[in-house]
Amino acid sequence: MAIDRRREAAGGGRQLPEENGSLPAGEAGSAAAAATLAVAPPATAEIQTLPPPAAGSCSPLLLDYDGSVLPFLGGLGCGYQRTLVLLTWIPALFIGFSQFSDSFLLDQPDFWCREPDGQGNGTDNLTRGLANHSQSSSAGMLGAPALPTPPPGDNASQCHCHEWHYLIRAGLVQNVVSKWDLVCESSWKVHIAKFSLLVGLIFGYLITGCIADWVGRRPVLLFSVIFILIFGLTVALSVNVTMFSTLRFFEGFCLAGIILSLYALRIELCPPGHRFMVTMVASFIAMAGQFLMPGLAALCRDWQVLQAVIICPFLLMLLYWVIFPESLRWLMATQQFEAAKKLILHFTNKNEMNVESDIKGVMPELEKELTRRPKKVCIVKVVGTRNLWKNIVVLCVNSLTGFGIHHCFAKSMMGHEMKNSNPHHFYTDYYTMAGIALASCLAMCPVVGFLGRRGGLLLFMILTALASLLQLGLLNLIGKYSQLPDSGMSDSVKDKFSTAFSIVGMFSSHAVGSLSVFFCAEITPTVIRGGGLGLVLASAGFGMLTAPIMELHNQKGYFLHHVIFACCTLICIICILLLPESKNQNLPENIPDGEHYTRKPLLPHKKGEQPLLLTNSELKDYSGLHDSSAVGDGVSENTTANGM
Repeated sequence: MAIDRRREAAGGGRQLPEENGSLPAGEAGSAAAAATLAVAPPATAEIQTLPPPAAGSCSPLLLDYDGSVLPFLGGLGCGYQRTLVLLTWIPALFIGFSQFSDSFLLDQPDFWCREPDGQGNGTDNLTRGLANHSQSSSAGMLGAPALPTPPPGDNASQCHCHEWHYLIRAGLVQNVVSKWDLVCESSWKVHIAKFSLLVGLIFGYLITGCIADWVGRRPVLLFSVIFILIFGLTVALSVNVTMFSTLRFFEGFCLAGIILSLYALRIELCPPGHRFMVTMVASFIAMAGQFLMPGLAALCRDWQVLQAVIICPFLLMLLYWVIFPESLRWLMATQQFEAAKKLILHFTNKNEMNVESDIKGVMPELEKELTRRPKKVCIVKVVGTRNLWKNIVVLCVNSLTGFGIHHCFAKSMMGHEMKNSNPHHFYTDYYTMAGIALASCLAMCPVVGFLGRRGGLLLFMILTALASLLQLGLLNLIGKYSQLPDSGMSDSVKDKFSTAFSIVGMFSSHAVGSLSVFFCAEITPTVIRGGGLGLVLASAGFGMLTAPIMELHNQKGYFLHHVIFACCTLICIICILLLPESKNQNLPENIPDGEHYTRKPLLPHKKGEQPLLLTNSELKDYSGLHDSSAVGDGVSENTTANGM
């Protein structure tokens, strides 16, 4: 009875079982050996061998993709893998065009009423600020608002006009606003149209992420391409703004499937040392699309032509059905070994490799597992974990905060520019935002390379919090002292400080959002990587959704909005310390791997210094020592784990 109780007590320090319910191979052997020592005499225990793995367990060699399968295929040193990575980069340019098309299709131009004789009245022009001001503050997001409250003075009569004259500053002769006269009482429809693409992206990330974990990355990519061609080209044929907004929702849904599947394929193709730089190259290509978008709009001149030109390049991605394979890492992680074997042979044929060069014996182990049934997992399984769900939630909050507070800084900076520059220029704002985003990505490369994922994310979040708190607190103090007669401060000093803090905040918050998405892709296991990416990208979409919400309500509650996100940055700084470090680490393949992706100290221990808490391996070794000593030497049951 005492031996049985010791066996039960020894099971408390074991690792979590694999997905099929069995212990990891190494620990199953150690547990069986301990049980053998407990029952058999010491003389016979020395000649007994470890039992074979359980019938339901899979070969650990096949699940170690980064350590065995990827080196066997040559990593990124072979031409075929490099070609596949290049094929994931090319669509990033088309994605950049689509993501920033709203800035041109839905830009609110200057407008004034056209007289019956056809001459425009240039003195009674209504600017974009007046168009936004004319909507009621009680307007709902998804329904028609109440009747607009006209601005005071003579401007109240200027909304009663039958024909408008527009001055579009985004390089187009006609856009959606001028096509259907979305000004004055109809200006709220512009914000609903902006909602439609973002809401479509959010739902697309959540749904296509789960589908990618169930049917694969390649089918999601190809079907998303087909449907974005259908919906995207139909957007250019819209007959009213309702049809435009509805089709933009489905266009965003399909665009999310393309973004998510390409992101997952890019991560899963690369060895540990190349994942970050390959991802950053894709980000730079997408930014090239952002920089080229004004020139493309100037060439097209009409919004319908621009929409068609943005969507038509996706026709080239139909060839991916023939030339782009399924993710081999996902096939191995979900135990689809029959399809994985065919794909490995396809890789070796393309790279002109000899299968006999398999030193670690991947192919013989694969032959033994061909009859195994596939094992697919849904993202909801993460709810039953201890560490994995915490890591995903922390990164989702970071992504939401980074992209949400980015709009606060942008609104503050553009407000001061609008005050100081007359007339307000569209391209100044556009290229300022694009330049800050480019500088942020350039700074991420050395910072993440030196500090790692967790250290880089912590640094950028601290910068975001400092910029936000200084802008909220210090500027109010400067404004209070500037009202004193002998202070020597003017409003221009306050505006300069606010602009500087806004630039720093936009710089760091963009890095926080982008790095959170990449971090989540690394620490989420392969079997649920699509669902994890969908959650963090959807959180980023919710953060970006705050911009049209604030515009719809005429910036009312802007200060409270900024305060809430500033508080979130402080919470995120604490939560980032709980995350593991994934730099130069193998990607987790299944949920137990992701669960054991535990946190390491942010700073290394000094030489000779003992950590305050023992690691899992140390606990396991001590518990094994306790089991053997308790049986062999007759130690009492209440002996401590470390033998003291």
